[in-house]
Amino acid sequence: MKRDTFGSRIGFILVSAGCAIGIGNVWKFPYLTGENGGGIFVLLYLFFLLIMGLPVMTMELAVGRASRKSAVQAYKALEPKHTFWHIHGWICILGCALLMMYYTTVSGWMLSYFLKFLTGQMSSITPADVPSVFSSLLDHPLEMGIAMAVNVIAGFMVCSFGIQSGLERVSKIMMSCLLILILLLAGYSMTLPGAREGLSFYLYPDVSAIKEIGLWNVVKAAMNQSFFTLSLGIAAMEVFGSYMSDSYTLVSEATRICILDTAVAIISGLIIFPACFSFGVTPDSGPSLIFLTLPTIFASMPGGQIFGTLFFLFMTFASFSTVITVFENLISAAIDNFSLSRKHAVWIHMILILLLSLPCVLGYNVLSNVRFFGGKDILDSEDFLVSSLILPLGSLVYLRFCTSSHGWGFEAYRNECNKGAGIQLPSFFRFYLSWVLPALILIIFISGLL
Repeated sequence: MKRDTFGSRIGFILVSAGCAIGIGNVWKFPYLTGENGGGIFVLLYLFFLLIMGLPVMTMELAVGRASRKSAVQAYKALEPKHTFWHIHGWICILGCALLMMYYTTVSGWMLSYFLKFLTGQMSSITPADVPSVFSSLLDHPLEMGIAMAVNVIAGFMVCSFGIQSGLERVSKIMMSCLLILILLLAGYSMTLPGAREGLSFYLYPDVSAIKEIGLWNVVKAAMNQSFFTLSLGIAAMEVFGSYMSDSYTLVSEATRICILDTAVAIISGLIIFPACFSFGVTPDSGPSLIFLTLPTIFASMPGGQIFGTLFFLFMTFASFSTVITVFENLISAAIDNFSLSRKHAVWIHMILILLLSLPCVLGYNVLSNVRFFGGKDILDSEDFLVSSLILPLGSLVYLRFCTSSHGWGFEAYRNECNKGAGIQLPSFFRFYLSWVLPALILIIFISGLL
């Protein structure tokens, strides 16, 4: 069976960036920046993105492009005889499924809030009533379940059309709209009274904050964010390497993806902090920022319904872009490993993900007493397994596979990386990639467990 390919370079970049750009760009990066010294954190984040995230991304893409296969079969095509690197491919598939077991629920929250703002439901409430809207959503499994199911069904329907007609075409439209929306929202937010104070909190280097928090804690926060923002270690990027052309080097392509991902993260802060400071609201982290703090501001500001509608449309695009790209990973793995047609792979996985996502939906109501890992609820437990275990350990496996003589090997990886026009990977990077980068990822892994 002839493997699908991307129809254009921009299609590959937008689809891959869509995988990297997710909810964490908006509800985590801006807050971490403001909390960890502003501009200094941004510089550290960019530095670690360059020396950590970018190299691992090139490795995933290289494994995919060299093999023209997904997760398990990619390892089998490249690993030496009588080795078992391909076992990690199965763990990658498990990690993608586990990620979607809770990410589809959170994506459903975005869709639900978009519809609430669009239909005017949020314009009739006072700022004091905003928290009750989110708690009401969590208390109603039917509403959450429908929103989750819409994301799952729509995502698999996009993937059913293949790479060029489905994933690439939809991603081009959706990512273009996402970028336009975020620029419009940031532009408006920076015209609000008090915007200057918000920008100062966000981007001005705050040495006193770093002294209070501790430089090492700021460095760790930057390392963590730069690493996890790209969702590396579960073959989410590897599958798109299997569809890409040999025309450009992987360092060049990975750099473009990182730039787009980082731009969305930084511009998100230009939306959030001016708005927060304009209305005297302390910016929180995580779900409370998106579903409590910002809707409270939207309920107070002139034109808040329009602003809120556009903001949650942007958030829906950001989350859905990740959903469809991870779905494609699962579908591609099923086609490669079990010789299924795309149609059958879509239907089987759609039913599976719908069922496997239900525990997360019910974890805030019917199953609210279920706890794992030191009292974490179902969503946080699933996120802990993916973020703290599968992603960092998976990235270590890719590192060893691409640098060890017992794996694919550095020269084979480097040759694949340097095919085409663009930035070349020099041979002297071997020591850094073999020893220094694994040590940095181990630090992230251990700190995540602690």
